[in-house]
Amino acid sequence: MRILFKKRQDKFIKLIHDQASLTLEGMQALKDYMENMDGKAAATLTRKEKEADEARRILIDELNKTFVTPFDREDIFALSRRIDDVLDYAYSTVSEMEILRVKPTPYMQRMASLLRDAAYELFLAVNCLEEHPSVSSDHAQRAKALENRVEDVYREAIADLFSGVEDIGHVVKMLKSREVYRHLSNAADRGDEAANVFADIVVKMA
Repeated sequence: MRILFKKRQDKFIKLIHDQASLTLEGMQALKDYMENMDGKAAATLTRKEKEADEARRILIDELNKTFVTPFDREDIFALSRRIDDVLDYAYSTVSEMEILRVKPTPYMQRMASLLRDAAYELFLAVNCLEEHPSVSSDHAQRAKALENRVEDVYREAIADLFSGVEDIGHVVKMLKSREVYRHLSNAADRGDEAANVFADIVVKMA
């Protein structure tokens, strides 16, 4: 009997959940790629990015057709976009690494690991949003803290990158690596913005 009267999950919460889940899988693939430059991990990341794009298209289509939403339409759109951006930057990171033939550095590995952990916190934040918004906010704040740590590693990496320039070959390698660091930093920025959207939603739900 309890199953019959179980509250049905809102379709927008489910669609954002699907996006967050795909993003988490993609960030795990990014972490795996940084550890061993595994071609399978790169292929998984590409696949998850395309699947996440499709999930976002469906969400936007539903948003355009639906009058009543569980929270502000603008917040639904913004949260979906920010979560999508995180995965887009992970995809562009690996794409540029392969095009520019950049090998992962310990800094890149640390940043990817933190991004994966932050994606997990965002995933948990979506899970709790409907029933336990305050817990959702806690997970969003943890994600935000992890994204800030990514920025700390980014600054450390850039400082190390620009120290002790030796020759033109070193300069070329330095410029290539900087582009990869920027993509990872941008992924962190979008994750931080997603956490901010969660905070706005929770305040409005109170």
